[in-house]
Amino acid sequence: MTPSPLRLRLPATSANLGPGFDALGLSMALYLQIDAQVSDSGAFSIEAAGRNAEACSTLKNNLILTTYMDVLANAGKLSPRLSLNIENGIPLGMGCGSSAAALLAGVLLANHFGELNWSRQQILEEACRREGHPDNVAACFLGGMTVSAMEENTVKTATYEDKFNWNLLLALPPASLSTSKARAMLPSHYSREDAVLNIQSTALLVSAFALGRGDLLATAMRDRIHQPYRIQACPLLARLLPLTGTPGFLGVALSGAGPSVLMITDKPLSKLLPTIREAAEDPDVEIIETAIGGGAEFSAAPNA
Repeated sequence: MTPSPLRLRLPATSANLGPGFDALGLSMALYLQIDAQVSDSGAFSIEAAGRNAEACSTLKNNLILTTYMDVLANAGKLSPRLSLNIENGIPLGMGCGSSAAALLAGVLLANHFGELNWSRQQILEEACRREGHPDNVAACFLGGMTVSAMEENTVKTATYEDKFNWNLLLALPPASLSTSKARAMLPSHYSREDAVLNIQSTALLVSAFALGRGDLLATAMRDRIHQPYRIQACPLLARLLPLTGTPGFLGVALSGAGPSVLMITDKPLSKLLPTIREAAEDPDVEIIETAIGGGAEFSAAPNA
């Protein structure tokens, strides 16, 4: 029998949150939604709308489809050709977890249409292995603020899902930055002083989310591991980071590997927009207002 259609809803994510390099991820209420079914034509097809629709609709080197086919090839299964209808709300190449969402989508599609019957843990670990680090994938799958650690192919996670009275603001520059380029900017060694500061900050940041302590975020989101080395390629960070701890701005950090900047606030965008625009020195910089989101949703529909 032909597998039933599948609907996926996967959130954007902001990783690191300052000091939590490759360990912390925050789900954001911006979503990649996919309606998938076995293609009637026997060929892959994609219809896409939303952000970066043209890039999402291409079949060549499409991360969702290449992941889907590779997972099934490794499992010794044929890949049913799929028809995908995509509504994308995640900025691409901006440090908002678009590749993690695409990888996870590919694994979920393979599990469903290849009838692999994997557990949630197997799905998570397969996607994390392919991403190479668990922070974005774990937050995308589980939602909230998720702490993750990976040892070989085993992933351990802890998620804080309480509803925080915090807003999330994303400042997006016009040009994207590839994760590989951003990683190449990092040194191979760090001083003990820098390592200790990041350990202290990360412990405090996890505590801030566990306790809902927004007053801790300004100190807890300090970082010396990646942001100082990426700041030249992410000019918005240099301009917006000084807002940390000023009225309305609980914490500011590079979103993932950049170049977008995440601001955790206790006021709505309407109250903070003039301050952000002045600090950014760019009246046209795009600001997205969102919130902490839930995890991945996936549901099969009966065959028509």
